[in-house]
Amino acid sequence: MDRRICDFHMHSFYSDGDLLPSEIARRTRVLGNRLIAITDHADASNLEWVVNALRRASDEVSRHLDDFDLVPGVELTHVPPATIPELAREAKQLGAKIVIVHGETPVEPVEGGTNRAACRCADVDILAHPGLVTEEDVLNAKNNGVFLELSYRGGHCLGNGHVARLAMEVEALLLVNSDAHTVGDHLTPEMSLAVARGAGLSEADAEKVVFRNPEELIKRF
Repeated sequence: MDRRICDFHMHSFYSDGDLLPSEIARRTRVLGNRLIAITDHADASNLEWVVNALRRASDEVSRHLDDFDLVPGVELTHVPPATIPELAREAKQLGAKIVIVHGETPVEPVEGGTNRAACRCADVDILAHPGLVTEEDVLNAKNNGVFLELSYRGGHCLGNGHVARLAMEVEALLLVNSDAHTVGDHLTPEMSLAVARGAGLSEADAEKVVFRNPEELIKRF
């Protein structure tokens, strides 16, 4: 098994990150990542621009590296829950390979109902840092193939244990992501395993979440 990791959630300076996509690719590759998705924040106002910019970045990285993949994505952020299905579908049509919804974290005023709408939407790939997600939402995520994120990011990680417990009870899909914004935020394989274990997963389940579950998402590309 390849012991390099995949990280499907990070940001460049196309939204609120500090780094160019090319620098993110370089930094994550040397840390032990084999595939990353840059998923800059988007709503209806900038969705097309963000996806097109990240598609160009992905094409450029792919031309020069044969052991590393950069895929374009978006994080639908603070959008009205009712608009999530339409925006997620549009993002996929524009060429986003990963669609994330910014979940109801414990530390931000995300509108109630966001987790519910994301978990019911088959065009959403990942519900990021979903905080105190409900059992019903987790069941909907399982049925619609929506991955639930265990987050490395401070504040957003406060719900990791709750998310992991509910997901394991119903066999919903989990991923570890960095939600990186700047230098020092990006994960190594060892750090990813630590996040999974810190959420209460056994060693075997942490290995599955970090190294095997990403393959299920990659199959959708």
